[in-house]
Amino acid sequence: MSSADSPSPTSVDGTPDPKTGPTIAARALPWLARVAWILVAVIGGSAIESAVDGRSDAVRWTTAIGAWFVFAIVAIALLIPAVVSLTVIRVGTPLAVVAAIASAIAGSSGLDVALLLIPAGITSAAVFTAEVGRWMVQATAYGDEDRLPLRSPVPAGTAAVLTWIVWAAAVTTGPLALAAENWPLGIPVTLVALVLTVFVGPRWYSMTRRWLVLVPAGLVVHDPLVLADTLMVRTDQILGIGLARADTQAADLTGPASGYAVQVDTTEPVSTVFAFTPKEPNGKAIHMTGFLVAPSRPGEALRLASARNLPIR
Repeated sequence: MSSADSPSPTSVDGTPDPKTGPTIAARALPWLARVAWILVAVIGGSAIESAVDGRSDAVRWTTAIGAWFVFAIVAIALLIPAVVSLTVIRVGTPLAVVAAIASAIAGSSGLDVALLLIPAGITSAAVFTAEVGRWMVQATAYGDEDRLPLRSPVPAGTAAVLTWIVWAAAVTTGPLALAAENWPLGIPVTLVALVLTVFVGPRWYSMTRRWLVLVPAGLVVHDPLVLADTLMVRTDQILGIGLARADTQAADLTGPASGYAVQVDTTEPVSTVFAFTPKEPNGKAIHMTGFLVAPSRPGEALRLASARNLPIR
């Protein structure tokens, strides 16, 4: 892979390491996603074509333009790793799965549906891996820093999935209803799609901008979903970093997220402010000597911290 396609040269566990180099997963998954997505167009288009066969020209053209637009924008995002690209591929690739299911309901043959569903499913599974997430966010890192994506908080993740389902149904149904001149259905559903795109889209983007960042001066927690501002901790303020204990009293900055958390203990109190909410319109400031974060790969986070000579316990 070219340097633009590769994660940080200092990463491990699925990303390149100065001693071991990129693992098989880090090398393969971005290319697996790209190849599978190409197959969506090359062998999967028949299912969509047969699903609208016999419909009006307006419906067929709307379907073709919409399908090729989604394919093109996701393909570009897979070629250009960046944080916004991660949002695009995680929002866009599952639409191909929706298209496969809709094609099956519309009467496409089982073979045609399978030729669309299988590569669409492979692409969707690949882009939601921690390795692809790390590759995407690290591509836009500044200088000598390691960006480690954080797992989504359970409430926010659940809300994101539910709103995506509503959005996907609206964005696929509304334009087709308009093309079929079904105004009572097409107008309100299309409006729902537009409103969700405008108001929920930035929320989805913020979920891909949640990182634990290791820098020469220490570490940073960049989490616009949980925190009102970036939390920065200097190296001399770090007492120890390790997996959180079940009975920990450290402040929970994970959201909360499920799975293992990493605990950072400090030599002196540090302060941060939780994100603004209707109940706390000015945020909630806390002072702490320990806090929890939830990197998608906790072991990777600890090994990278150790490589930067941060105290691991």
